[in-house]
Amino acid sequence: MTLSVGDKLPDANLLRMGAEDPETISLSPLLAGRKVVIFAVPSAFSGTCTTAHVPSYIRTKPALDQAGVDDVICIAANDPFVMSAWADATGAADAGLLFLSDALSEFTKAVGMDFTAPHVGLINRSKRYGAYVVDGVVKILHIEDNPGMCGISAGEAMLEAIQG
Repeated sequence: MTLSVGDKLPDANLLRMGAEDPETISLSPLLAGRKVVIFAVPSAFSGTCTTAHVPSYIRTKPALDQAGVDDVICIAANDPFVMSAWADATGAADAGLLFLSDALSEFTKAVGMDFTAPHVGLINRSKRYGAYVVDGVVKILHIEDNPGMCGISAGEAMLEAIQG
């Protein structure tokens, strides 16, 4: 299955850093009865992810809030320690973005958004995409053709699509 508009997202156990140790976060409660933007990236601390994708959601977070979005969630197949450090380093944590680790790529594989590019060291990673999810159902989905590009999956494109 490749993720499509109209799909209900499967539940998944993702990880985030707690006060001292990683903690498991179930995705379904974050989505139930809520409007959420999820954006997924191939790799924390990589060029496009750090210089374009995350900053686009930091810039648009206030407008997304005004548009009724309850949460903006970044998912990547990195460990929760890396995701936490990356959220801090980019200012995303201070901006209110939630960074979640799909360390084993289980969610990414379940929604058919996985890819592998061994020549650059990316194994079982996520395609770059942005999704607007209402009560667990995908309403808007923007998938990049090239994982090194951030255009249609950026915060500005998602905000424009939500505002219609």
